[in-house]
Amino acid sequence: MPSSPALLASLHNVATQLRIDSIEATTAAGSGHPTSCMSAAEIMAALFFGVMRYDPKNPQNPDSDRFVLSKGHAAPVLYSAWAEAGFIPRARLTTLRRFDSDLEGHPTPLLKFVSVPTGSLGQGLPVGLGMALAARMQGRDYRTYVLMGDGENAEGSVWEAAEVASFHKVDSLCAIVDVNRLGQSQPTMLQHEMEIYRQRWSAFGWNALVVDGHDLADLLNAFAEAKQTAGRPTVILARTFKGRGVSFLEDKENWHGKPLKPGQETDQALAELRAQMQANAGPAPAPPPPARSQAAFPPPQPMPEPRFSQPLATREAFGQALAALGQADARIAAVDGDVKNSTYTQDFEKVEKPRFVEGYIAEQNMAGMAMGLAAAGQIPYVSTFACFLTRAADFIRLAGLAQSNVKFVGTHAGVSIGEDGGSQMGLEDLALFRALPESVVLYPSDPASTWRAVELAAQFHGVAYIRAGRPKAPILYSNEETFALGQAKVLKQSANDVATVVAAGVTLTEALAAYEQLKAAGIAIRVVDLFSVRPVDKATLLTSAKATRNIVITVEDHHPAGGLGDAVSEAVSPEGVRVIRLAARVMPHSGKPEELLHQQGIDAAGIIAAVKQLK
Repeated sequence: MPSSPALLASLHNVATQLRIDSIEATTAAGSGHPTSCMSAAEIMAALFFGVMRYDPKNPQNPDSDRFVLSKGHAAPVLYSAWAEAGFIPRARLTTLRRFDSDLEGHPTPLLKFVSVPTGSLGQGLPVGLGMALAARMQGRDYRTYVLMGDGENAEGSVWEAAEVASFHKVDSLCAIVDVNRLGQSQPTMLQHEMEIYRQRWSAFGWNALVVDGHDLADLLNAFAEAKQTAGRPTVILARTFKGRGVSFLEDKENWHGKPLKPGQETDQALAELRAQMQANAGPAPAPPPPARSQAAFPPPQPMPEPRFSQPLATREAFGQALAALGQADARIAAVDGDVKNSTYTQDFEKVEKPRFVEGYIAEQNMAGMAMGLAAAGQIPYVSTFACFLTRAADFIRLAGLAQSNVKFVGTHAGVSIGEDGGSQMGLEDLALFRALPESVVLYPSDPASTWRAVELAAQFHGVAYIRAGRPKAPILYSNEETFALGQAKVLKQSANDVATVVAAGVTLTEALAAYEQLKAAGIAIRVVDLFSVRPVDKATLLTSAKATRNIVITVEDHHPAGGLGDAVSEAVSPEGVRVIRLAARVMPHSGKPEELLHQQGIDAAGIIAAVKQLK
């Protein structure tokens, strides 16, 4: 589709201005990545002023096209584009990277035009895929664009997203790869081997288009073709040059992440760029408005009450609760990693299939898709075995940084899964999620408490983690029992308790068995269910500890670092409470659950032994 000379001249000047801004901002900051911005200038100019439909006064319009800068180190070119659009004053660009500025070194959601933090490479495409899937779920017309770097194509998560997007035929997703040939320390693996890039993306089922990334007409034609392509996503492979437009920077090594020095170096670069401005070119075109949509979430209905009467694994109770929640609230989505018949998200799929996403065995992309879904207004529950969530730790870390409204559920946690062996035993998951800023970590122990955990997680805005187990769990609570974030439950107590035993999940069952055996021997203990690992119920823990000689025994099917014991110790140790911590300290391997719990000293016998050793 031919573009008018006037449009091309205008976009040329926009691209030149983006380069000027990027240099001025990084020079003022004394740090940053100007050359990485310069290679992407025409791409950004074409997208923001020739392709994307959005409201420059309201970046969060739910019908606007979405943009994700996966190569987040090129943040200045994004900020410059929004300055060109009029959303932020151009003078503010030189506050880049300052402590008192929201223009950080890499984009974060502190800015209204940024949905997720980027710059940890390989995350943008999974997030963009989630945004595109949300459009499908909600019946919205927006398109999603993701700008990636060429070095980023070495990340496995890129190809996880590529195959899942192709499988689900997400044709509203368009990736752009800025193939500028140079990485941080050396040239990229493929440099400018554009045909190899094309073959690889085509092999993953994408409509792969190779263009001159500095030719605006070429770019606009490619974006037009992407819009017309049905049944598969499009990737635009743009051949570019790092440092484009400045003689001593263009296609030169050893300039990655280096600002220009104030004075002669910066002055020369800016003079060369200003000389490239075309006289009499018109201003940047106004972006076309987003398509108006009537799509809206219906008001959520109250979640029905649970109806449990028989022992049930907490993973099974999770599946039932999620299905019920999904029927009550159209915002709920489920993301699975090919374990839906083990995590029981199949229950959700049966009743709300359009909001169920099968991510297959690709946990990084699964977490990234969930971040994209959340950024578009869904409340995704991501579930797999607890051990496999650690594969997505970097995605989870950035979800925490964004306070993304994602709910993670780890099943088959701990040595209690038994015969599958150590590689399948999630023993680090509580530490991972407790470390996130302002996260919630829930560890239900029976069906009713699991139901409430699923409900509470949806009501909390931010990252929440629910730990669920494999074995059948006994009924501990009535269906009418209420729970709250930051609330523990005292299940057994007396005036003669010699210690408080704090447990959750399978070890709570063991603690209750220990209670009965010790009671028969004339020894009383207090048993506390630490349902809410974070926030922790400091008041109940301290009250219980004071009543039991300031002695607390924690029991957890988790490594000692970062789990339940640490949560309790942090709360009560400063108040002079002695905390004895029973945890999985022995290298685990296959065996029956009862054998493994005993080996680790976290079964009833281990608890009894710890109580009897008290002085």
